[in-house]
Amino acid sequence: MKIIFIFVFIFVLIFSYNLFAKVYISEGQKFTIEKLYEGSDVIWGFDFLNPKMADEMIFSERNGKLKYLDLKSLKSSDIAGAPKVFIESQAGLLDVYIDHKTEDVYLTYSDPDPKGATTSLFKGKLSADKKSLTGSRFFQAQAFSSGGEHFGSRIAIDKGGFIFMSVGERNKRERAQDLTTHQGKVLRLTKEGMTPADNPFVSIKGALPEIWSLGHRNPQGLIFDPDGNLIEAEFGPRGGDEVNLIKKGLNYGWPVITFGKEYWGPSIGTTERVDMVQPVFHWVPSINPSGIMIYTGTVFPKFERNLFLATLNHGHLHRVVMDKNMKMIKEEKLLDDLGERFRQVKTGPDGLIYLSTDSGKILRLKTVK
Repeated sequence: MKIIFIFVFIFVLIFSYNLFAKVYISEGQKFTIEKLYEGSDVIWGFDFLNPKMADEMIFSERNGKLKYLDLKSLKSSDIAGAPKVFIESQAGLLDVYIDHKTEDVYLTYSDPDPKGATTSLFKGKLSADKKSLTGSRFFQAQAFSSGGEHFGSRIAIDKGGFIFMSVGERNKRERAQDLTTHQGKVLRLTKEGMTPADNPFVSIKGALPEIWSLGHRNPQGLIFDPDGNLIEAEFGPRGGDEVNLIKKGLNYGWPVITFGKEYWGPSIGTTERVDMVQPVFHWVPSINPSGIMIYTGTVFPKFERNLFLATLNHGHLHRVVMDKNMKMIKEEKLLDDLGERFRQVKTGPDGLIYLSTDSGKILRLKTVK
């Protein structure tokens, strides 16, 4: 029995080593995968402490833990002070975003409440020793519902310091069209947590003034591209995953228009309506996009301004080559041999590509000659 156990252990060790030693090629660029961290829970979000050096990061585990990772020693430690989270199904501690202008740390999370959980935004400061976070809830979305589905949620901050936050429709699809709730919306706040005076619905009676766009299902990707455009990615149901160019006051259609179907087969609504916005890209069947990025580094020159999506369905890193008008030229599936569900993807300050997975790994793509 001991001999069999030893044999299996050696086989798994060799297989794991060979998998991460594999050389991948895309556009003639050769790269390998480095495993920087391995835990046991979904790593939902991460960000780098230094915008000029990829030496430290903090990351969230969906079970409610916030952690620090030294990227030189690869040693990790817990950070005290994260908000209490509601944990069920897709719910938990979600995105991590560091505003390097102010050194504020932002977290989105599933916020327990007597009215039902909602998506909230936390703001805090990290201690000098990286052991604790001091802060409090900065904003609570009016998106209360039972269950643990469709919380969103990502954070993006523009050059003017305005905070954008995506909120899922909590599997209450009709509320994505309802301006009296934050469900299925992208929100815009000031850095003080107030409503900007030029938000699109501030003068409409009954509408929640924080709303920037509506008609979203479960938006887990939100970034600004190098030109300042706000790009969002969201899950469809059975097909109909979308990438959208988010603009002030527009309606992106869910559930009135969608390319997705019910999980049992029938169509949902229609695919277009004159007063609703078509996605820039959509996928049938689903790829389940979570985090997204546009590559802005120099290490992978053939990836310049390519859109990358961390995907969960048949997990892979999805690469989209676009022209200057965001028209798709081609797409490619990378890393689909790993069998991972990829949750987030970011360009590091060093120009390398960093990924997190639902199996609890943080990975880095590194070029080889």
